[in-house]
Amino acid sequence: MIAKISSGKSTAGLIRYLFDTKKAKDHTDPHLVASWDGFAPDPGRADDVDAAKKRLVADLDLRVKQARRLGRAPERHVWHCSIRAAPGDRHLTDPEWAHIAHRIVAATGIAPEGDPDGCRWVAVRHADDHIHIAATKVRGDLRTARHWNDYLKADKELAAVEKEYGLNQVVRGDRTAAKRPTRAETEKARRTGTTLTSRERLRTTVRQLVSVATSPEEFLHLLDGVEGVLIDVRHFPSGDVRGYKVAVEGDTNAAGEPIWFSGAKLAPDLSFPKIAERLTAIEAPPAAEPGSLRQPNPWHQATAAAERIPYHLDHSDDAAAQAHIAALGEAIDILPLLAPSHLRPQLQQAATAFERATRSRIRAQQAQARALRGAVRALRTSPVAGDGSGLAMFLDIAVLVVITAARWHQARRHDQQVAAAHQALVHLQAAYQQATAGPLAALARRKPPAHTTERHAQRILMILPDHAQQVLDDPAWPALAAALTEAETTGHDPEQLLQHAARQRTLDDARSTAKTLTWRIQRLAARQVRSDRARATQARTSGAALPAQPGQTPSSPSQPGLAAPTRHR
Repeated sequence: MIAKISSGKSTAGLIRYLFDTKKAKDHTDPHLVASWDGFAPDPGRADDVDAAKKRLVADLDLRVKQARRLGRAPERHVWHCSIRAAPGDRHLTDPEWAHIAHRIVAATGIAPEGDPDGCRWVAVRHADDHIHIAATKVRGDLRTARHWNDYLKADKELAAVEKEYGLNQVVRGDRTAAKRPTRAETEKARRTGTTLTSRERLRTTVRQLVSVATSPEEFLHLLDGVEGVLIDVRHFPSGDVRGYKVAVEGDTNAAGEPIWFSGAKLAPDLSFPKIAERLTAIEAPPAAEPGSLRQPNPWHQATAAAERIPYHLDHSDDAAAQAHIAALGEAIDILPLLAPSHLRPQLQQAATAFERATRSRIRAQQAQARALRGAVRALRTSPVAGDGSGLAMFLDIAVLVVITAARWHQARRHDQQVAAAHQALVHLQAAYQQATAGPLAALARRKPPAHTTERHAQRILMILPDHAQQVLDDPAWPALAAALTEAETTGHDPEQLLQHAARQRTLDDARSTAKTLTWRIQRLAARQVRSDRARATQARTSGAALPAQPGQTPSSPSQPGLAAPTRHR
């Protein structure tokens, strides 16, 4: 069960809506199931519906009018709480809904149990799966009701109701979720034929721009250039940026003015101070090493940075771990901008779902994820091209990291974040399956000779005895054999590459061990070769190499098959 609480100025308007059966087609058989004294007029069971509505409004507003004469009535005197059962719950009877309504008004402070001066209220049922509680906030002693934190109190009471009634136990949040579109916004989007409300469209746009911007100033500049989006930047007297608000061009209110949304109204982490904190904690991605024959591949760098997230989640404090999850969200946000068109729907749905998992009550220590954020920004100049292997290997890591993030949230009882991560995982896995088809097919077509494939199979049996049969039976095995052959052709040692790939992280959680090894081998093989032949080639092209310094070894034991960069005059 979930509750939604709001306030208003017109008791008559709310009662008119609750008993309306013409405009609201889903309102069937509206009637009272409970009231403050059990004797309130029920328009749903009266012969003269309009007269009953007027009597009900007058009874609810009685104390409001008395308090208004004394100058003590609140401006927004109407309290409205809708309570909806979860899909799949049994249909509750009217007496059961009445009991729930009594518990909610008591828990929230509208009508405390045993208090004769509690506010006047009614519970209206006009559909099988929900009720509405309408109340006026003036008590019998003409004081305003003390209903602070009413949403949290109602939510806690509903959790108890679910257990007692044997209903589905709804995933509960921590008040860090982005605000949902209002009914008016949803209806407006439906009338205009758009799939997203203005709030949702603007939230997606701002999140994507945050994922590509390298500074707060660049973020505002990019936002100002988005077609169809209006922006209003506010400044302090000193000239520093105070905040911003955005609107969809053409989306206006009754007065013809744009409907503005501040960053904080889009999502808690999209206020300008939060964005500035994230964008000032970015580290430039590593540049090419002096004398290197190859430029660093941004997709390889981003994959390597993302691959370290599970370690941070297991060994860092919660603030640093939360920062890495937020940075992963930025990486997923940027993917729809770079991926081929056939992958964008799944990737956009994954980004929209995972957005909820990037926030919790734990304040992120943004500086801890500087390297990952820098690697993500480097991707904006590297859209997916060629066979798409860079995107495929990044998605392979992203699937693992999202699983790890879900476990991290689950250990801390972040229920909504866990559900969001699982939802994002479905879309990421679907995108991964589509993204791998092309690169794996291209590799498989470069099938090495039979004797070379057999040598690679023997290496797999020797180095990965626990996963060998699974790898050799995998449909992706020909692609892995081709990747090993190409790495060997460029001067790498296949055995050392396999050993290094196996040590990078466990293979137990890989859905396809052969695919995972293929991407790791390709990424490792793209680095500088550590062979005499490569050294000789590099020396001929860039000058004579200096002799090794005392204590320096030609290769690093922590990076088998990958030599330290050669130094030149």
